[in-house]
Amino acid sequence: MRSIGEMARDSGLGVSALRFYDRAGVLVPARVDPASGYRWYAPEQLDEARVLARLRRAGMPLADIRLVLAGWSGADPALVRRLLQAHLRRLEAGLTEARSEFSTLRALLDHRENPMTASPRTDTVRLSLGSTELAGAIDAVRFAVGKDPELPMLGGVLFDVDGDTLHVVATDRYRMAVARMASGSDPASASASDPASASASAGHGGPREQVVVPAPLVDAMRALLGGDEPAGFAVETDRVTLEAGERQVSGQRLAHDFPDYRRLVQLPAGRRVVVDVPALREALETGPVRTAEAGEPGPSARDVSVLATTDDGTVTVVGDGDADGNSVGVDRGFLLDALAAADRDRLVLEFGAAPTAPLAIRRTDDEGTFSLLMPVRLDH
Repeated sequence: MRSIGEMARDSGLGVSALRFYDRAGVLVPARVDPASGYRWYAPEQLDEARVLARLRRAGMPLADIRLVLAGWSGADPALVRRLLQAHLRRLEAGLTEARSEFSTLRALLDHRENPMTASPRTDTVRLSLGSTELAGAIDAVRFAVGKDPELPMLGGVLFDVDGDTLHVVATDRYRMAVARMASGSDPASASASDPASASASAGHGGPREQVVVPAPLVDAMRALLGGDEPAGFAVETDRVTLEAGERQVSGQRLAHDFPDYRRLVQLPAGRRVVVDVPALREALETGPVRTAEAGEPGPSARDVSVLATTDDGTVTVVGDGDADGNSVGVDRGFLLDALAAADRDRLVLEFGAAPTAPLAIRRTDDEGTFSLLMPVRLDH
């Protein structure tokens, strides 16, 4: 007999998935200890569990999986073969339809870009920024930079200059971090013939500019920001430069457009709970976790913490038996990163109206600096 932990290790199904399939009547343990409720599986169930894992990765509906397992050990495998073939046809039809839709979307994108009339970048940006403030903004978002080579536009940090405000933004699709700070235009970049303009200037005087700085250059910029002197941030065509004191670092901007993050952060107001960060961090590090299974949105092999709120405004980390329809699952490592980046002992967790809404981590003293975490599905 195998314990549930051994079954999870040998089959490729996580412990939470095995519990789910037990409750669904798909893969019921051979024995359940009446006193402890602990599940034990017979040797022959390992083969079924491995089949189940493969079917799940292939996206087969639960109803069909149930029939496949029911006929897997039977004398006549004809039903199983028909079910597999039917699901394969559905996948092929879905792929054909998806290819058609993506082809149309690519054509629409080509039409929008209209490369025959596109002009080269001629934008120039010069800002004077506080070194300490810029360092804090980078620290608040750096953890959320993407690493997927298929999405190079997410492999950097967006510097969004709009008037006298600078937003620094990073996202890897599963989390997003935004920091806001005031920006001042560099007096040296103002016209020498108009000193009044130089002294009265407040922020970038031109149109809104967005520059995506690659992660290695962002890290080099951050390494310069150790003093109290102002930092000069400049963009000329495709080159980004940061000066701090007598030191300078420079490099190419990413030749990609960043997603419109303003649309992604426009969320309905949710329920806000002020949390003690050290206590929450300890609860996350020592509390129960689930394992994100293959096919879940987000990176694989993740530890998932389930958060629940009580009527008295407390956030707790709960196990499988205590989760309800309002509980929210989040990547534990992502949440710990967000708590560390926020750099506060007290933060606001904002829960959306539904468990599928992003979880917002906000500072109590700065509404413009926050992060969002996409939830992890809890139906397994």
